[in-house]
Amino acid sequence: MADRRLQVFHAVARHLSFTKAAEALFMTQPAVTFQIKQLEEQFNTRLFERGHGRISLTPAGELVLGYAEKILDLSSEMETRLAEMTGQMRGLLMIGASTTIAEFMLPRILGEFNSLYPQVRARLTVANSESIETRIAEHTLDVGLIESQTKLPNLLSEACCDDELQVICAPDYPLNGMGSVAPKTLLDYEFISREPGSGTREVTDAYFREAGVAPEKLKTLMELGSLEALKGVVGTGLGFAIVSRASVGKELQLGSLVAIPLAPRLTRRLSVVCPKERFRSRVVATFMEFAKRRLRELAA
Repeated sequence: MADRRLQVFHAVARHLSFTKAAEALFMTQPAVTFQIKQLEEQFNTRLFERGHGRISLTPAGELVLGYAEKILDLSSEMETRLAEMTGQMRGLLMIGASTTIAEFMLPRILGEFNSLYPQVRARLTVANSESIETRIAEHTLDVGLIESQTKLPNLLSEACCDDELQVICAPDYPLNGMGSVAPKTLLDYEFISREPGSGTREVTDAYFREAGVAPEKLKTLMELGSLEALKGVVGTGLGFAIVSRASVGKELQLGSLVAIPLAPRLTRRLSVVCPKERFRSRVVATFMEFAKRRLRELAA
C-alpha cells in the first residue's frame, strides 16, 4: 500500500487546493493540512508555497509529485495484479463519458456490466469530451467514452461506432417539414449551440467549415453546456440545434421535437480512450471490450 501521506499530497497537488483535496478524499481540511505538514517535516522542505489564498508547488513539490504518481500507479497495479491472481474481478472502475453517451447510451451498458461483474464498482464522471480527455491524461480516470478522436499524444483512442447528428426544432418552427436541410440554409435561422469543448460542438463547427459556412456567421443565440437544457430551449421554438439523433428518441416519440437530417449527412465516430503508457487491469480491459461491443450493437 502506498503511504497515505503521498495520496493526500497527490490530491492537493492536483487540485492546488486543500479544500478540494479534502472533499475528494472524504477528509476534513485540518486532517489534510496535518498530513502535508508531516510530509514536509519528513523531507525537511516546503512542498507548497502558500499566499493570498492560493497555493503552488515548490521545485521540491514538483519533484515529489513526479515520484508520487509513479509510486501510486505501481501500488494500484500491485493490488490489481494480486487480486487477479486469485481470479477476482473486483475493484473500482473510474469511467468518464461525454454527455450524450453518459445520458443516452451508457446507463444500459453499465447495468449489464454490473450484472455480469457485481463486485466491480463503477464511478462515472460526466463532462464534455475535452474535459474527459484531460482527466484520463491526468490518470484520475481509467477509461473514457467520447464523441471524437483524441488529440492528446499520450492517450490511446479506438473508434467503436458511428453516430448521426441531425437538426432538431419545435414542431411549429419554420424548418419543420423539410426532408433535409443544407448547411447554408441554416444561416437564416436562430441556432442554439453546445459549448466550446463539447465533442458535438467540435464536429458541427468542422462540418460547417467544410461546407463553406463559417460557424461565427450562424445566428447563435445561446451556447449551452447541458444537453437537456438545449433540448428544452429548442422546444420553446426559439431556434434549432444539432444533436445526436440517439439523444432525442423520447422527444421524437412524444412529438415535442422533430429531427431533420442534414444534407450531406453528418456522422461522427464515438471512441473509447485510455492512457497509452499505463498498466491496464483486467477490469478496465474487460469493460473496454464490453462497452465497445455494446455501443456497436446499440448503434446498429
